[in-house]
Amino acid sequence: MRTEGLSMRFSGPDGEIRLFDGVDLSIPRGRSVAILGASGSGKSTLLGLLAGLDVPTAGRVWLAGNELTALDEDQRARVRGEHLGFVFQAFHLLGGLNALENVMLPLELAGGVRAGARAEEALRRVGLGGRLHHYPRQLSGGEQQRVAIARALVTGPSVLMGDEPTGNLDRRTGEQVADLLFRLNEEQGTTLVLVTHDPAVGGRCDRMLNLADGRLEAG
Repeated sequence: MRTEGLSMRFSGPDGEIRLFDGVDLSIPRGRSVAILGASGSGKSTLLGLLAGLDVPTAGRVWLAGNELTALDEDQRARVRGEHLGFVFQAFHLLGGLNALENVMLPLELAGGVRAGARAEEALRRVGLGGRLHHYPRQLSGGEQQRVAIARALVTGPSVLMGDEPTGNLDRRTGEQVADLLFRLNEEQGTTLVLVTHDPAVGGRCDRMLNLADGRLEAG
């Protein structure tokens, strides 16, 4: 994964707002990187650009050998479906589906085979083999985040991104979720890119970067 000259600007009531300018970033496969910064610095926006969820004002982004900035929205979605897993701070589970069904969903949308068996294996891998048929309201915050991680991993992505994945959890549960993310990074060789406000989580990554005043620098 890499970027070249990445810039993001917005028009505000007081003129142009520059979140960042000319960001060059390269993340080798299988490595872990944390992006830290103050609230409003543009961390989540940068992660969204790396995932192809948005397009930059200027610059280029590559994911798994695909130049996302040269693709339309549908093409970017296809690349994400094939290569990327994304974990959100707020879990984003569907309340009407149980844990197994939530994890099966991306496989079914992609027309994958053996969706049930693959989803069950993903849930067992994150320690939720005994919670397959529980609904989100019946799960703790940490368990819901584990379901979200299983959903992100079930398609076998080469890159896993997390936007404050421990931000809604208490310290102990957050540490357990972080342990899981780093274990999966190590065991499966999945590239891990985390936006976090927690220096303890960031310090566990191979590389820690800080986004401030529009510049991305070593933390």
